[in-house]
Amino acid sequence: MYKVLLSCGIVLCLSACSSKAIAPAYSVTQADFLFIGATKPNDPEATVTDAGSYCLQTRELWKEDGTTPDGQIIWTKDSLRKAVPCN
Repeated sequence: MYKVLLSCGIVLCLSACSSKAIAPAYSVTQADFLFIGATKPNDPEATVTDAGSYCLQTRELWKEDGTTPDGQIIWTKDSLRKAVPCN
C-alpha cells in the first residue's frame, strides 16, 4: 500500500511540474517611470521652470534597465536637473 501511494505521489508531482507555465502579466502603478516592451519610449523635450532667482532645466531620458524573466526589455526613466540662467 505504501509503495502504491508513493508511486501515485511521484506521478502526480511530475505531471504538475511538467505542465505549461502561466504566461507572466506585468502591471505598473507609476507608468511615467517604468515601461516594459521591445521599443524605447520617446524622450520628452527638456523643460525650463522659473524658480525665482534661477531657472531649473529638467530633462528626462529613457534607458534600458534589464529584462523580465521572459525576455522583455525593462525601460526606466532618468530625470536630469540643472540650474540655468533665466532668459
